[in-house]
Amino acid sequence: MQKRILSVALLVALSGGAVQAQKKAPKQPAYTPAKERLQAFEKRQQLDQNSLVRNVAFRNVGPTVQSGRITDLDVNPKDPTVFYAAYASGGLWRTANNGISFEPLFDNEAVMTIGDIAVDWNNGETIWIGTGESNSSRSSYSGVGVYKSTDGGKTWQHMGLDDTHHIGRIVLHPTDPNTLWVAAVGHLYSPNKDRGVYKTTDGGKTWKKTLFIDDNTGAIDLVIDPKNPNNVYAAMWHRERRAWDFVEGGKTSGVHKSTDGGNTWTRVTTEGSGFPTSEGVGRIGLDIHPGNPNILYAFLDNQELRPIEKKAPKAGELQKDQFKGMSTEAFLALNDKALNEFLDNNRFPSKYSAKSVKADVKSGKLKPAALAEYLEDPLAVTTEAPVKGAELYRSDDGGKSWKKTHEQPIDDMYSSYGYYFGVVRVAPHNPDKVYLLGVPLLTSDDGGKTFRNIEGENVHSDHQALWVSPDKPGYVINGNDGGLNITYDDGKTWAIANSPSVGQFYAIAVDMEKPYNIYGGLQDNGTWYGPSNYKASAAWTQNGRYPYQRIGGGDGMMVQIDTRDNNTVYLGSQYGNYTRLNKRTGERTSIKPTHELGERPLRFNWESPIHLSRHNQDILYFGSNKFHRSMKRGEEMQTLSGDLTNGGLRGDVGFGTLTSIDESPLKFGLLYTGSDDGTIHVSKDGGYNWENISKKLPQNMWVSTVVASNHSENRIYTSLNGYRWDDFTPYLYVSEDNGKKWERLGTNLPAEAINVVKEDPKNPNLLYVGTDHGLYISLDKGKSFMQMRNGMPAVAVHDLVVHPRENDLVVGTHGRSIYIANVEQLQQLTPEIQNQKLHLFAFNPVQYSPRWGQKWGAWGEPMESTLDIPFYTAQAGTTTIRIKTDKGQVLKELKDENERGLNFVRYNFSVDEANTKAYEAALNSGKKDGEEAVKVTAADNKVIYLQPGKYTVEVETADGGKATSEFTLKAPERRTRS
Repeated sequence: MQKRILSVALLVALSGGAVQAQKKAPKQPAYTPAKERLQAFEKRQQLDQNSLVRNVAFRNVGPTVQSGRITDLDVNPKDPTVFYAAYASGGLWRTANNGISFEPLFDNEAVMTIGDIAVDWNNGETIWIGTGESNSSRSSYSGVGVYKSTDGGKTWQHMGLDDTHHIGRIVLHPTDPNTLWVAAVGHLYSPNKDRGVYKTTDGGKTWKKTLFIDDNTGAIDLVIDPKNPNNVYAAMWHRERRAWDFVEGGKTSGVHKSTDGGNTWTRVTTEGSGFPTSEGVGRIGLDIHPGNPNILYAFLDNQELRPIEKKAPKAGELQKDQFKGMSTEAFLALNDKALNEFLDNNRFPSKYSAKSVKADVKSGKLKPAALAEYLEDPLAVTTEAPVKGAELYRSDDGGKSWKKTHEQPIDDMYSSYGYYFGVVRVAPHNPDKVYLLGVPLLTSDDGGKTFRNIEGENVHSDHQALWVSPDKPGYVINGNDGGLNITYDDGKTWAIANSPSVGQFYAIAVDMEKPYNIYGGLQDNGTWYGPSNYKASAAWTQNGRYPYQRIGGGDGMMVQIDTRDNNTVYLGSQYGNYTRLNKRTGERTSIKPTHELGERPLRFNWESPIHLSRHNQDILYFGSNKFHRSMKRGEEMQTLSGDLTNGGLRGDVGFGTLTSIDESPLKFGLLYTGSDDGTIHVSKDGGYNWENISKKLPQNMWVSTVVASNHSENRIYTSLNGYRWDDFTPYLYVSEDNGKKWERLGTNLPAEAINVVKEDPKNPNLLYVGTDHGLYISLDKGKSFMQMRNGMPAVAVHDLVVHPRENDLVVGTHGRSIYIANVEQLQQLTPEIQNQKLHLFAFNPVQYSPRWGQKWGAWGEPMESTLDIPFYTAQAGTTTIRIKTDKGQVLKELKDENERGLNFVRYNFSVDEANTKAYEAALNSGKKDGEEAVKVTAADNKVIYLQPGKYTVEVETADGGKATSEFTLKAPERRTRS
């Protein structure tokens, strides 16, 4: 690939004076076959059906306004207020009111990730979904082929193409509902043959691969001639991604045309066609003008290098290359002012000055070349010049010839990551009206000669999908990394349609406020925090303050909170750029370790790990490829270790970095680190000395978490993730001796990559595991797992936190924001309780309200409250629940068809009408003469409610189990009179 064609001189410079032999990349392991992934879906369903925790309910606590990445839109041509929005990892949503509200439709299948959708609006809204996001990003999940719904998304059929992983486009025949074409991009992290263009003529029952080039070149886009469906165009894309490197193009990339309905193909972007054919041809987006199908646009990510622009330095200005091979004498003779300017211009730490550096060179501590080496990572593949980036080409003869539409480069559109975009749209009413989607949203009114940015207020950058009205010029629906926007005036003003909770969280944390707050970093949407009692509502638009607040930009990463004040927050963005924030004052302090002069640059992960010591919250730990510690709240960061990875690999993606840090809550200074290349280290002396403890584990995997036990000083858990090999094996391990020996856990987990493992802080037998497709829990220290998903879709779980005071499990998902489930009863589910026929859990006191059942005005809904009655049963069956007075008088009887495991019966504090008189008599028994009698009357909603006092709950199962427990209904507090 052209971007890697470096001069020998540059290679020498990168290696510090000599071309170094690079560490050999690991051998490509076997990827998980599609058959095993579909079997994993079946296993996931079994782990749900047999789960003891099926009834532990989740509630979604947002946020919504920042939304998440859209991948496609499909709009009803007859009524544009009805449309579908597909999210990268948040499923499929439908609106029938122009985006005011949405309904999710694709929550329970094998995957939720979507590359493209196609809706047959003429046949009952038949929906086709191509699973697997086509963006080749760090969190672009792989699909399992194509799904079809013939009932508007109520039910789905899996229609094959199981091993395509990522689908770029689905195109429907304009008149034949059984004929369609699929552009399959193929595996992201491994070569495979299931990529290219597929066609079906029997509604998806069978498929024929009609265009295939090689194991690394897939189809990214398709368009069809609406006037002659025999004419089909396909964009092919060569790309190879590894954890450390990304080849974004190649000579096999290009546009192909079929004139027989996609049965045979001919490449039309050939030498002499006017379209590039070099190794630098990257992702291509296509569109065709429906009024004149001979007009096609191709939006290219051109990875060819621009001509080198060498600027002559100013007189006396120093350049880093001058220091390579410079003698000590020549260095000491440099002008101090010029040397200080060089240090300032290249952002050397303030502790380095001309005087101090010359002293180190004079003493032999440093060589002059160290100033150049300080700025250069020998593993980072760089280029001599920027890539050409976004280019638009047009054909007016059905693809025979092409011409670039613009003379000037389209700068700040793609940069070096055009792989993330690739959409062009031509307005149906005007062949010269074109829209380009990239970092900004550009439009052209002159066929692509000139462009203008039409982003505005409420519009997020990074644009992924666009619908242009065929009837109303300027009416556009836009999908981006921040959700949905609608304009009717071609971008002068925009509305936002972000009611779905589809946030893509990387990491979450909680504080100890009452109610506690949840913090989290999101993909391309910064860092936010908000209250744990959040309920989705539009009321914030009246009070002017959304419950969640944004406190950081970029891609939000890990968050740590100093719970001594719940005000000091450590947060960051990609590649280790962290800050310490004072929430009250807004004061920010930058935190990022730096290397010393004489050392090579540090390597930082996309999600660099930080950890606030649980023993002293002035101490912050930070991971690059080395371990760093600050004793002063992030300031004066010290490097305590050498490289704690396998050393990195040459490439253009940061690699050979730490991904996880944890400290034992039971022993200060007992520390663990995990890396993206599979190493785990332990330090028993606060970080000064480290031991590699991962040599007996599977090698070259991404360490997604390493966790020190809350209950045993020597116990640690780790999860290894093979996502970046297309290996979805659930690698989960425990060590009871600080990593000397490891035991495999979770052998009954489905083939889903694990993102996080956490141990419960109160129950040592209880483990939580988050995978790419949901949440699993173990009650036997990981020997076996069951699914926990009531109220939560099959979304990727990236992080988990158990709140130590409220006993809430807080789940950070990458696609559906944040969920909470109270696990108080789950934490008590010991082996002893599981061996009982029936166990009724204790109740917390409940506050009585005299307003229960009352309406707020003539049209308001009555106020209601409920109590969950939690119990465990060893067998499924019919359970009877009785509410009694403390004297044994039955007031209410409920029936429940319970399941084996935890059950929760909801009780609304009501009294059965037949028991009203007896209840009134019980309330008045024992009253002295003159005391006012209690009269039991129905509320506005005709319900009779309990009065304050003590009550008994009795639960009886069909198999003879019986248990009772008391609960107190607390009277409202009254002010005493003096």
